[in-house]
Amino acid sequence: MTNVARARELDASDPLAAFVDRFVPAAEHSLVAYLDGNSLGRPLTVTADRLQEFVTGQWASRLIRGWTDEWMEWPHTIGDAVGRAALGAAAAQVIIGDSTTVMLYKVARAAIAARPGRTEIVIDTDNFPTDRYIVEGIAQELSMSIRWIQTDPESGIGAEQVAAAVGPSTALALFSHVAYRSGFLADMHAITAIVHDAGGLVLWDLSHSVGSVPVQLDACGVDFAVGCTYKYLNGGPGAPAFAYVRADLQEQVTQPIWGWLGRRDSFEMAQGYVPASGIRRFISGTPPVISMIPVRAGVELVAEAGIDAIRAKSIALTEFAIEVVDSWPRSLGVGIGSPRDSAVRGGHVTICRSDFRELTLRLWDQGIIPDFRAPDGIRLGLSPLSTTFVELHRGLEAIAAAAARA
Repeated sequence: MTNVARARELDASDPLAAFVDRFVPAAEHSLVAYLDGNSLGRPLTVTADRLQEFVTGQWASRLIRGWTDEWMEWPHTIGDAVGRAALGAAAAQVIIGDSTTVMLYKVARAAIAARPGRTEIVIDTDNFPTDRYIVEGIAQELSMSIRWIQTDPESGIGAEQVAAAVGPSTALALFSHVAYRSGFLADMHAITAIVHDAGGLVLWDLSHSVGSVPVQLDACGVDFAVGCTYKYLNGGPGAPAFAYVRADLQEQVTQPIWGWLGRRDSFEMAQGYVPASGIRRFISGTPPVISMIPVRAGVELVAEAGIDAIRAKSIALTEFAIEVVDSWPRSLGVGIGSPRDSAVRGGHVTICRSDFRELTLRLWDQGIIPDFRAPDGIRLGLSPLSTTFVELHRGLEAIAAAAARA
């Protein structure tokens, strides 16, 4: 069977195939294949309708009353929805608010303050740049040390590496659940237990997990987690991030950006900061209400499809991508830069060749949209609810043709 026939067969038997029609199609057939859903998800049709309805309805009619009617509760209600649908988190532990960077800073600082006398932060060298930069900034700010774990970009952080790095000086360990470059899926349960055994706290970046890979924060005993909503949750460019703080830790920690909405009795406008109880203390400023409308729509779609079914299609998509690339002639010089075992692979596959930076720009001109990650990787970001197998095949055929011509 040819690869294209196999793609058609897989689409025909895909139980999630109907969800593709929930997304806004690209205008004028300018998009041939979108393979970057792990950077920015496609917009939902219902999102456009809801934004229009909000502007002409709630905003225009309720005006300032909208805050007390319901808007103030959106960071909590949408946070709870994310927790239920995608994070394995009970209610009142997830909040929606700032950017991922700001959330990382607030949660990391809160965690470190909860381990006074400990002087080290543990992180791996191939973690996402923002995570590394946040840690570097905090270490400089607080005169702490960073213990770097050297990781292979084609694999990821392993439990044995963490066990060798943490110790009595560890205040916080920060890792990505799915590695942004290779897609390696870390063992959250084992690594969290190892950090806890050393007396430290752990913070997981779920930006490449949420909405693609089942996550069990409560079951794994995770302390803190942060993630974005504009990838597999389809929240749109600049969509607000979420933070998870385990329930029993919430009254023990205080985040460092003290805004009026994170204070107890916010509307009293009282002198002095007194943190609110529970997860609300991790709010700082006014919630980004309009930006949460697409997030809610995306979370509802994930809940409707079911995260286990999404994961099953994600595995099928990535397996098919690897199968197709493996069928290419060796003369193309394209290798697989992601784990071949789906049990330790997230929702994207990275393929490698030395000139892929230049080829990516040419592919974009042709309406083939993957993304490039230095030094030599094209990431195939396959969003299970919006990516078909035929679309993936079209994109891969274009990549192979471009590589053959180069």
